Amino acid sequence: MVQLDALAPGTRVRVTQQLPQTHTVWSTAVEGIVVRYRQAQTGSWFAHAKDDRLWLDRLELKKDDGELVSLNLDQYSVIETV
Repeated sequence: MVQLDALAPGTRVRVTQQLPQTHTVWSTAVEGIVVRYRQAQTGSWFAHAKDDRLWLDRLELKKDDGELVSLNLDQYSVIETV
């Protein structure tokens, strides 16, 4: 697994995200080149966090076909360098 601060632009990664369900887990994976990693605020006013906004780890990837993907990372996200 990759440290979030090591996600330099140009690094090729595979991100697997999981959504736990009652009796199963849904998972999906996306692979691409890191365009940008940042913490960005949402429009959530009820979060009672820094500046009264909820801050999320966001990873932007460029897939091989040119598609740009923006991922919200959470505790179920696994990032591997490829």
